[in-house]
Amino acid sequence: MSENRGRIFFGSELRRMRDEAKLTGKELADTLGCTPQWISTMESGRKISEQSAHDLDTFFKTSGHFHRLWKLSSDFDVQTTLPPGFTEYAEREKEASSIRVFSALLLSGLFQTQDYAHAIISADGNVRVEETVEQRMERQGVLLREHPPLVWFTVDETVLYRRIGNHDIMRAQLEFLLELGDRPNIMMNVIPKDTGYHAGLGGSFQILSLESYDYAYSEAAGVGTLIGQPDRIKGFTVRWDLLRNHALPVAESRAVIRTAMENL
Repeated sequence: MSENRGRIFFGSELRRMRDEAKLTGKELADTLGCTPQWISTMESGRKISEQSAHDLDTFFKTSGHFHRLWKLSSDFDVQTTLPPGFTEYAEREKEASSIRVFSALLLSGLFQTQDYAHAIISADGNVRVEETVEQRMERQGVLLREHPPLVWFTVDETVLYRRIGNHDIMRAQLEFLLELGDRPNIMMNVIPKDTGYHAGLGGSFQILSLESYDYAYSEAAGVGTLIGQPDRIKGFTVRWDLLRNHALPVAESRAVIRTAMENL
C-alpha cells in the first residue's frame, strides 16, 4: 500500500494520545476490543478503519478528530487511484454549459449505475472501492441539477454488449441509459457495430464547453490527459464531428439500446 500522509498523521496522533494517557498498546487494544497488532498497524500508518476512528474518538473524547483524519486519508487514497488530470477535469465538468462524451470501450462514468461502476472499480483492484464508487455517483449530480448542461453522449454499440458484472447489472445499466435519455438535456446516439473503422476508435474522450473556453479530456490505459490548448481541442472537435457522422438518430439509438437490453 502506498504512503498516505493522512494515515501516517493518524498513526502519530494515536501514538501521541496513547502515550499521554500512559497506556500500552495492549491496554488500549483491550479497551477498544481489538488486538495489539491492530493498534501497531494503525500507529505505523499502514492501515486504519472508520470504525476504529469512531472508537478512538469515543475513548479519547476527541470530538471527531480521528474520524476527520480517517476521512482525509480515505480521500487521498481515492485521489491517487484516479488517472492524472481527472480531478481537475471533474471540477471543470461542474461548471460546463455543455458536455460532449464519446465512449469507445466502457460507458463513461457520468452514465454508470452504481453496480456497473462497482464491478469495474473492483476489477481494477482499487483499495478504496466504496469511496471511489461514491464519488462517481456524486459526479452524476451535474446531470440532474436544476439547470443542467446540455449533454451529447455517443457510444459505440459494442459497449452495450460488453458484459460488466452479470446480466442483471447490465440490464439495469442499459435501462438507466434509457431513463437518462428521457431527460430533455441529454441526447444519446449509438454508432452501429457494423460501421467499421471510425474516428472514435482511437479512444474515449470528452469535450467541455464553459462560458468562455473549452476543455477536452482523453483517457486510455489508465492515463488521463486534460487539454486546454485551443489547437489541440480543435483536433478533438474534428474527431467528434467525424464520428458523429456514423451515429444513429436519437430514436433509432434508443431502439438499439433497448434491443441490447432485451437480448441479455
